[in-house]
Amino acid sequence: MLTESQACARVHDIVDRARAAGADASDAVFAADRSLSVSVRMGALEDVERSESEELGLRVFVGRRSASVSTSDLGSESLDALVERALAMAREAPEDKWAGLAPQERLMHGSAPLLDLDDGANEPPEALKARALAAEEAARGVAGVTNSEGAGAGASRALVAIATSHGFTGAYAQTSHGLSASVLAGSGGAMERDHAHHSARHAALLDAPEVIGRLAGERAVARLDPVKVPSGAMPVVFDRRVSAGLVGHMLGAISGAAITRKTSFLLDCLGKQIFARGVTICDDPHRPRGLRSRPFDGEGLPVLPLKLIDQGMLETWLLDSASARQLGLEPTGHAARGGAGAPGVAPSNLYMQPGSIPPETLVGEIDRGILVTELIGQGVNAVTGDYSRGAAGFLIEKGEITRAVSEITIAGNLKDMFLALTPANDLEFRYGINAPTLRIDGMTVAGE
Repeated sequence: MLTESQACARVHDIVDRARAAGADASDAVFAADRSLSVSVRMGALEDVERSESEELGLRVFVGRRSASVSTSDLGSESLDALVERALAMAREAPEDKWAGLAPQERLMHGSAPLLDLDDGANEPPEALKARALAAEEAARGVAGVTNSEGAGAGASRALVAIATSHGFTGAYAQTSHGLSASVLAGSGGAMERDHAHHSARHAALLDAPEVIGRLAGERAVARLDPVKVPSGAMPVVFDRRVSAGLVGHMLGAISGAAITRKTSFLLDCLGKQIFARGVTICDDPHRPRGLRSRPFDGEGLPVLPLKLIDQGMLETWLLDSASARQLGLEPTGHAARGGAGAPGVAPSNLYMQPGSIPPETLVGEIDRGILVTELIGQGVNAVTGDYSRGAAGFLIEKGEITRAVSEITIAGNLKDMFLALTPANDLEFRYGINAPTLRIDGMTVAGE
């Protein structure tokens, strides 16, 4: 794999070629990736996969017209042909008065923050196999587990470089390590499945295989013998496995594209209270070893920690440069760029700050309700905020988590759900988006 300086030279070169060929402006992104994964089942090796890829994306501007192309053929003649093809496409494209590179005066300069995202990911297949086998063995060792869908371990390393024709070039490398196990409990038509997984930038930060495996087994066994639930309005508690999904629905609604297209249920809510006053949601791109940490955004702008929601108030949209221009605002450093196409937006390490109430108290105050541990389907209307999803989890009776439940639907409207939301104090950083256990009263539950 190339070094960061070599990757910077590659994107700088293609941008220079585009300008020399007649582009008024251009930017480029280079992404290289290598990965290794091992899967096992029933104590035996099932599969080993290794992959390597390199892709170069180029965006060119001719006046207010633009086009994007990408290639994995990085030979000099192929790159010249790529530039000519991109320019020919741009000259035929419709004008877009909002399109363009990020504001030059806002570009990141100086050294990037030290985020410690790269441990090399040089583990051999034997180490990954041993890790996966240990996780599956621990899962199968849980009483009540009767079969296995397998376990897997993987490691990858990626390199990203971006250059613009108006003064930015930067690159960074990041590694990713993962471990998962999935097993079944019970027999015949009464079997239940569940899993556990963990991801980390450094292999040393991964949970022990025995912990992952045992958790997968215990989760599967706990789901046995689900009961039916009468339909009605009741409190719903979202386990940390699924609570971040509610934050994700908010993200889609505050993206620049959703606001400029007027397709967001939060369209007129900037500066208004949309969550309960005790709720604060932060975005931290500088979290050391964070799963979504980054030194700069997809347009070369600096990134900084900020609060999207402060004590329930919506403080900002997520804006790339194009949507910021259209709204008469400044970009927020959330541009995300793939190999082809214009930038979109994406958060970094997003999290809801913990509340002050233990999850046991949130549950203990409920006479009858549902603890949701799995959500099914995509029944969310981004324009109206209407929310209806299949779910599984556990019944809460007189303040205690009791029997498993499945084949239920929970419904409400996200605006109402946000305002009624109470966070527990058990925030844990395990995913790219994190939230503590959440309780929402008065949701509609459809069961029997």
